[in-house]
Parts: sequence; structure tokens; C-alpha cells
Amino acid sequence: MRTQPKKGLAVLLAVLVGSVGAAAPAYAGGAGPTPGSAGLGDRLYPLLGNGGYDVQNYDLHVTYPEKDPKQTVTGDVTITALATQNLSRFNLDFGGDSVGVVRVNGDRAEFTRQGDELVITPRRHLPKGQRFRVRVSGYTATPIEANASSPAGFVTTTDGTFMAGQPDQSHNYFPSNDHPSDMATYTIALTAPVGWLAVANGTHVSDKRDHGYVTSTYREAKPLASELIQAAVGDFVLQKRPPVNGIAIRDVVPRRLADDLLPKAEVERSQLTWMIDKVGKYPFENYGSLVVDTRLGFALETQTISLYDTSLFARPKYILDPIMLHELSHMWFGDSVAPSEWSSVWQSEGHATWYELEYAEETGVFQQYTRTPNREAYFKQVYAEGDQLRKDYGPVARPLKADVIWDVFNPNVYDGGALVLYALRQKVGERDFQRIEREWVKLNRGKSVDTHDFVNLASAVSGKNLRPFLNDWLYGTTTPPMPGHPDWTVDPAEAAAAPAAATARHR
Repeated sequence: MRTQPKKGLAVLLAVLVGSVGAAAPAYAGGAGPTPGSAGLGDRLYPLLGNGGYDVQNYDLHVTYPEKDPKQTVTGDVTITALATQNLSRFNLDFGGDSVGVVRVNGDRAEFTRQGDELVITPRRHLPKGQRFRVRVSGYTATPIEANASSPAGFVTTTDGTFMAGQPDQSHNYFPSNDHPSDMATYTIALTAPVGWLAVANGTHVSDKRDHGYVTSTYREAKPLASELIQAAVGDFVLQKRPPVNGIAIRDVVPRRLADDLLPKAEVERSQLTWMIDKVGKYPFENYGSLVVDTRLGFALETQTISLYDTSLFARPKYILDPIMLHELSHMWFGDSVAPSEWSSVWQSEGHATWYELEYAEETGVFQQYTRTPNREAYFKQVYAEGDQLRKDYGPVARPLKADVIWDVFNPNVYDGGALVLYALRQKVGERDFQRIEREWVKLNRGKSVDTHDFVNLASAVSGKNLRPFLNDWLYGTTTPPMPGHPDWTVDPAEAAAAPAAATARHR
């Protein structure tokens, strides 16, 4: 994240003073301190994220004062960041209720609120290339009810609260640089009354009991995008399962529903083995599922503990299991390797859909799940409606808009993204396709990357210039010919006549 240096007031004063013989002040990078930008300029979410710094680590502590799922919580967050320009001030994304005190490098700093922007002016400018610490103390946030037609964020249920921050809602829970291009490590400490369970991303470090409260601390030592944070606190129970290839497994469900829900999550153990066999080493320390009793309208790949609702867990096994595989595959595609811009979200959803469909086929539920006989028939159907999908939603790697969340998480990102992978496999063959998939997640582990990175890697691994081919598939307004299938035609009427897939919404 970088912004172009601007000639600020300090530079002008230096020139004027220099004209009477005084020495001009020296700044790292050759320019005086200027404000970091109030957004990263993402094409779909231009005000998400902030310029001028790169977050290295979050140390987050949130207190839940009562056993009340609708209560306002109080938090403190210490952010360690690297200045990427000489900063006179900088922003954090924050849409919570209030802010107590802000300190930068230990000194109290001035701040203002401008919409979802927390604008911070430190006492001294922050030199480019140096680390700094900003601590926001005593902020407050209040959960909302789930709404299946909009982003969720910090959500209340009968049993407690949880996070569903994708794509632009995590900053309603804590101040952050809320964009997937700025991944960081996290320490998350959650303080709640005795009897409530608190679970977050990563590895459980400790539980400390004090005066009727327990503070549970978790450490996510692998880079995490803010949109994938999880903090589930309430009347939940945790079940640990036998590890898979040394990977710890834990599931979290409402206490009153445990007998029904926990057995359904057991399949994740065999699915983890299946995914490791397909794409290689699991990128995190542990895995599991969190099931909440509300109607989200989607499942979500919160890092190391995928999120589901009870309505999804009430679906038949032939529907639930492929969707759980979809979320698990995101641990490689979308979590460990995150999109650096939201236009590249097909990298996450197209890949997850690909492995979801492959899993459904290999486990013998494909026809029940999709109401088509096999993957080839499925992709032929998607191909037939390709031009209409591009017209309605934009090219695969360039969604038209983000007026509502489903503009971005649209069918052409999911099925169209998987169709791109099908076309790529047809073009390079199964062997090179598998090499591309494995190298993608291996070389980019813990990074945010974009569509051009995928195109370039596919070309390098296959030894072929795939840029024209993939650019047509990813950015074209019409559907290119399908390699190996000259008989396939773009025919919306044919697609409309085909039975619809029986999948549920998931992200």
C-alpha cells in the first residue's frame, strides 16, 4: 500500500527558510510528511483500507460485560504498523459506536470521526520505513441482527455473538485497516462471564479467570485478512476431534443444539485429508466449524473456523457436505492466498466452487446436489449462459458494481470462475493444471495477490503464454470458445431450460 508523496507545507517552508541560508529538514524518502489516503481506491470498495502504512500485527482485547447477546462490548486494540510514507496523519476504518482514547507510540493523539473513518493525528510525524504503534482504547461496538440480504458484520443470536465481516464489515467490530491487501497476524483476547465460551481464529493460548470473568486468548500467527476475523462469544460448547495430519480440529456450536449439530461436522476430518491430497499442505495451525442459530443466508470461510448457520446444517447431507468442502477449500484459496483487490474475488470463489463440485462428483452426490449428471454437463450448462452472466454481472474478474453484496458475490464469480478453471484445464491438460493449482497456493502462502498474478503463474508453470487466453476468459464481455468442445454454444435458452443447481448461497 503506497500513495504518491505530495509536496506539503513543510517542504514549502524549507524552501523559504533555505533562501535565507538555513538548512532544510531531511525526511526519509525525500518528501515532507503528508496524510495517508482515506481509502485504498479499490474499484468496488474505494474507501476500504487506508494508505500510508502496512499493518504487521493486531493485539485485540474485547470485553463482554454480561451474558447478554445484544450487549455493547468494549475493546482495546494495539496495531503495529510500518509507515510506507512520511505520515502527518493516517486513518483507520471504524464503524463502531464510540472511541475512548488514541495513542501513537505512547503519546496521546488527536482524532476525529468522519463516517467510517477514524482520522488520527499523532504528536510527531511518522517517518517512512519505521514501525509505529497505535492504540485505540475504550472503543465500543454493538452487534446487529443477521440479515440474509446484506453484509452481516458483528452479529447477535439467541446464544451469543459472532463475526461475519466479509467483505466490508469487520471494522464495525474493531478499528482496522479493513482490506484484504493488508494481511497481518493477530492476538485476540476475549473477556466474558464465567459460563460463556469465547473462541477466535488461530491457536488457543490461555484462559485466565478473574472475579467471575474468563479471558480467553488466541494467537493467529499466520497472516489474516481483517474480513476473515472470528470472535464467537456466548453459550457455546467446544468439541475437540482427533487431529488430521497433526492439524488440531475443534467445532463450536450452541450448547442447547450440540447433540444435533456436532455429529454433522465430523465429515470435515475426511474432507481435510481430501483437500490436502488435492492441493498440498494445509496452511494453518488448526481447523473446525462454528455453527450459529440464525439465518445468515450464506456460509463463510472465517480463517481456521468456517462459519455456518443452523438452516444450512438442517439441509440433507448431500447438500451440506459439498458446501462444507467449499468453505474448507477457502483456507487455501481466499484465506492463505487472499485477493489483493475485490475484483479478484473469483480467485477465492471460483476455486472453492471447483473443488466443491469435484468433491460432490467423487463422493457420488453430484446429481443430487446439482441436478446434472456430471461436471462436464454442469460446465456445459454454465457455458451456455456465459454471455448472459457477463452482461448481468460483468466479466469474471471485473464485477460491474458493489451496490449490494450479491453484486460482488455473484454467479459469474462462482460458476463463471470455476468455468475459467475448467477451460484452463482443457487448455493445458490435467498434469499442468494440477501443478498450477499447487504452485499457486504454495508460492503465495500468506500473501494478497491479484488476477494478473494468477495469469502470470499459470503461464510460467505451463511453459505457455496463457495471457491472451486467460485474459479473454477473465476480462472479456463475451464467452470464448471452450477448448476441446467446439460443439459447445452460448445459448441462454438452453441454459434456462436446464434444471437449477440445488446449492445454497455460500461465500
